[in-house]
Amino acid sequence: MNSQFAVQVSGLSVWFGAEYVLRNLTLDLPSNHVIAVIGPSGCGKSTFLKTLNRMNDLQDNHRLSGSVVIEGVNIADPHTDVVALRRKVGMVFQKSNPFPFSIYDNIAYGPRIHGIKERERLAEIVEESLSRVGLWDEVKDRLTSSALTLSGGQQQRLCLARALAVGPEIVLLDEPATALDPYATSLIEELIIELRTRYTVIMVTHNMQQAARVSDMTLFLHKGELVEFGPTRQLFTKPREQLTEQFITGRTR
Repeated sequence: MNSQFAVQVSGLSVWFGAEYVLRNLTLDLPSNHVIAVIGPSGCGKSTFLKTLNRMNDLQDNHRLSGSVVIEGVNIADPHTDVVALRRKVGMVFQKSNPFPFSIYDNIAYGPRIHGIKERERLAEIVEESLSRVGLWDEVKDRLTSSALTLSGGQQQRLCLARALAVGPEIVLLDEPATALDPYATSLIEELIIELRTRYTVIMVTHNMQQAARVSDMTLFLHKGELVEFGPTRQLFTKPREQLTEQFITGRTR
């Protein structure tokens, strides 16, 4: 992405029914950075993430106010082309969710939906996407095998490759390593660091050490409100707000 900011949020509030989940958030998320979103359970982290690709729309009782601007377009506008938005803003969930297809078809699915039919081009996309997540050499001889035969860590990398296959500019990660063993977690973290050269990565995590290891910027939410947003090193060593210090040192929830 060429613009300075990948996402510009202004006065964003989100409700589910009568419940206020996010309150009046205003911040600019820089392009080509890894941005960690931290905060206690129930503070609105995942809701914020899902706002960025309109996944919250899938719940009937959801409504929002304010604006979320990506490439000059307010995606909170009800007339937004959600299919185009989700191509631009990919997402990988906490629990790996490969489709019950072959490894190849998991990756080719998105490009086909967006009109790419040529066999050679699809093969290129599959190889490029799997290579980008370090999975190509592990699976290139069994692309026709079910994705469900992969290990947990491989499945999560496959899901990331699937998100990258449609050419997004922003990648959303919702607790991407929670269910993985330490080795698979380290692979995912290395990938996240590498991805920032091509994408803006916005990652929800409960793991403070992980946020400190991989992110450039950290956003701290508490009870749906923005408490602090800034460079990760500064936020973890010299936070501006007392509540931030209490949270990252484990003295408040």
